[in-house]
Amino acid sequence: MILPIVAYGDPILRKVGVEIDKDYPQLKELIANMKETMYKASGVGLAAPQIGKAIRLFLVDASPFGDDEELEEEERKFLAEFNHVFINPKILKEEGDEWAFNEGCLSIPDVREDVFRQEQVTIEFQDENFEKHTMTLNGLAARVFQHEFDHIDGILFTDKLSSLKKRLIKKKLENISKGKVNADYRMRFPNLKKK
Repeated sequence: MILPIVAYGDPILRKVGVEIDKDYPQLKELIANMKETMYKASGVGLAAPQIGKAIRLFLVDASPFGDDEELEEEERKFLAEFNHVFINPKILKEEGDEWAFNEGCLSIPDVREDVFRQEQVTIEFQDENFEKHTMTLNGLAARVFQHEFDHIDGILFTDKLSSLKKRLIKKKLENISKGKVNADYRMRFPNLKKK
């Protein structure tokens, strides 16, 4: 089932998610619905707060980057296979130089900005079967993970922008919260005026 994606301005996007265990109600169904929602919206990641649940769960499927000719072949191959469910993830270590990349977010359609993030993260997480994994991610895989990880901590990519950039996009963000945006997927707007 395709779920509506929560738009910028909804308080759920600012909540720190709580950890879950294997008894979380209808978890398999929730993950399946989140995957369907992410693919319908052409996203490479989707966090539970974006569908209205303040829990520490997100999905990543970076396979669209596997076709990016500008990337090294090794990174393209890794991204083509980088498809995971992350439950209760932790960042154990962030390393490397910060680098800029133009990011967007399904909760903030039509806004894309350069965001600086560290190039390597070592992470620990549970998969959908609650098996524990540790992994080191580099480049775009690290970035996508960090973006989604921020969501479960109540942080949006726009929080990482300079105060000037924030002022320049302020009106756009207000309009998104009021539903004044064209997204080609279902959304839920916090400040939509009822007619």
